[in-house]
Amino acid sequence: MVTTTVHDLESAPEASKPLLENSMKAFGRLPSLHGVMAESPGLLEGYQRLHRLAISGTAFTPEERTVVWMTVNVANACHYCVPAHTGIAKSEKIDAEIVNALRDETPLPPKLEALRTFTLALRESHGRPGSDAIADFEAAGYGERAILDTILIYAQKVMSNFTNAIFETPTDDAFAAFAWEPKTAVPA
Repeated sequence: MVTTTVHDLESAPEASKPLLENSMKAFGRLPSLHGVMAESPGLLEGYQRLHRLAISGTAFTPEERTVVWMTVNVANACHYCVPAHTGIAKSEKIDAEIVNALRDETPLPPKLEALRTFTLALRESHGRPGSDAIADFEAAGYGERAILDTILIYAQKVMSNFTNAIFETPTDDAFAAFAWEPKTAVPA
């Protein structure tokens, strides 16, 4: 772990202050993740842009977007993002059974399971999921756009998951009720 400052509007670098103000407007508070990312204005700005694009720039439904977000978060054992996206899913009224299946790594309805399986194949193959994985994804009703949209959301999650792993970002009080532990121990 690397020790860092969880910045606020007073301590943040000047270039990050308007970005943190945007976060506060969007979330009604300052997420700890954004406070950590503020040390690098470019990282925070990139993350915010990808987050907006994940929400409004993909063809995924909120449920499908949640599947990609949570699949990556769980696979990367992100102590911060699993609770955060559980809270986001709850606020978006995503079926609790789907959220629990994602958190617990248990089966989803077939089309959503195909999305999770493809997302994991993308992660595990380092972006080379292979023709069988792509064919299975397409057979479930997804196409080229969904492949590209999955990559976009995956990129966003890499930024947050890696930041949280390295800096052990404290979980926000708003998401403490959704605390989560990975099934298998994470290497130190």
